Amino acid sequence: MRPKGPQAAVVTACLAIAGCGTASGASTAHVPPPTAPPAPAASTAAPLQDAPRPAPEATRSNGPLRILGRRASWRVTTYYTAVQSFHGGRLTEVRGCPRLHCKWGRTPLGKYPADFLKVIKMEGSGRITEGPTRGRYLNWSSTVGWWLDSSTRDSRARPLRAWSSAAADRDVLARGQRFAVADCGRTAGGRPLPAKVCDRFRSVTWTVTDVFRPGWGGEHHADVYIGEETGPDFARSPYYTTLKGATIGAP
Repeated sequence: MRPKGPQAAVVTACLAIAGCGTASGASTAHVPPPTAPPAPAASTAAPLQDAPRPAPEATRSNGPLRILGRRASWRVTTYYTAVQSFHGGRLTEVRGCPRLHCKWGRTPLGKYPADFLKVIKMEGSGRITEGPTRGRYLNWSSTVGWWLDSSTRDSRARPLRAWSSAAADRDVLARGQRFAVADCGRTAGGRPLPAKVCDRFRSVTWTVTDVFRPGWGGEHHADVYIGEETGPDFARSPYYTTLKGATIGAP
């Protein structure tokens, strides 16, 4: 999901959630989960289309990388899942779908803090911690509305995986493409990332499972999922950031 947030438009038969927070420094959006279980499509696993010629290999702590695109040219934004207990505000009634594979439902889904709902509309998903729907997820998409779910979702309705799931325009990084951060570049404000933060981003391998709504992604832009927020000030966490001028590569 996400104007920044899980939220967008149908792309052929495939829809993915959106969710990219404003701190990531870009108005991005993913496509919401499908209204019917998606059928496997060979094109989703297609190789990179019109990809720039790879640069020579670079290395990271756990092995060499084949550079994708140009060095120091990538913008890597982050998104996360909100947690109700970290948010306040006036309780607001939500109506939508009580299950996946439904659009613009009118079923009462409960009342939730206004701040919690605001973050979900940016990030796409929130875990409920109170009331009769405790333990479930309240998700949002601008093309299907609110719905209750048992998880966050990627573009094939599979649960998102923290520090693993990523999104990009399909003509920039193909679905299924694995990549890692070879160099973190700087923050959107032009400052170097703290060493431990950069090391965290460089230590994992991401897989493109989501696609941006057309026009929201852009060349050399990837959006990576970092899991649930861990406190009320998570939006100021050094991990909820933008890597500007980063270098990525295929393992």
